[in-house]
Amino acid sequence: MKPFHILLLVLVVAVWGLNFVFVKTGLQEIPPMLFCFFRFFLLSIPAVFFFKRPAVPFKWVAIYGLVMFVLQFALMFMGMQAGVSAGLGSLLLQTQVFFSILFASIVLKERINRWQVFGAVLSFSGIAFVGLHLGSSATLTGLLLVIAAAATWGLGSVIVKKMGRTQSGSLLSWGGLVAWPPLLVLSLIFEESRPMLLDLHNLSAASYTAIFFVTVCSTVFGFGIWNWLVQIYPLATVAPFTLLVPVFGMLSSALILEEALEPWKIVAGLLVISGLCFNILGARLVARKEQV
Repeated sequence: MKPFHILLLVLVVAVWGLNFVFVKTGLQEIPPMLFCFFRFFLLSIPAVFFFKRPAVPFKWVAIYGLVMFVLQFALMFMGMQAGVSAGLGSLLLQTQVFFSILFASIVLKERINRWQVFGAVLSFSGIAFVGLHLGSSATLTGLLLVIAAAATWGLGSVIVKKMGRTQSGSLLSWGGLVAWPPLLVLSLIFEESRPMLLDLHNLSAASYTAIFFVTVCSTVFGFGIWNWLVQIYPLATVAPFTLLVPVFGMLSSALILEEALEPWKIVAGLLVISGLCFNILGARLVARKEQV
């Protein structure tokens, strides 16, 4: 991988780590699905008037928007509202690496080596360790919702790979256009958000800042770069870079939201990140062995 691409990936995961702080802040005032609606409405309008529709069958754009945007972010936001702290949310979501590899092996026939299996077992032992300490930092419902969000992210990455090379801005804007109508309908039905929509001027500056960050920084910049690099490199090469997300996420949540870094969180984080490291190093060792 080119050094410039590595630098871009590190910057993206730093933004994604900090993103959890803004999500947690926004959810204090805005319901999860309505928050997602704002994100993708502002992403797609007026962007779709400047980007041509992706040069793939529209059904793939629709599937991408529904899986990657509606399911992933609705599940993640609901999980965090259900009791998962920003720092733990950033950690739990990184299990998407192994869901990406699993779905890529099924759909794209990419091979899974024993290092990746061992890494997955080690990382999920960290998730199990989180499960033993449910309480103020996480609830079982929240944990399961965030893990489900990770699975949909992994599936979404495979969908991007399956579509082949498409312009990132086009895919994001048109995928967002598909996403916001169902999110709005679901919010109006289940969150009874009509009064808030009619009284937006009463939202706090913190909520507006949160909407801006998750829309522009996390989605436009983050997923724009991510989708571009996923189309260039194998998923097994790109996905493991997200092991840095919980590092940035847990540090920023501790510094900004003053979330406590209890010893068990550090142990769980080390288990998850160690598993991700085994995945990276193992893949490289296998590649070198095959070249000999």
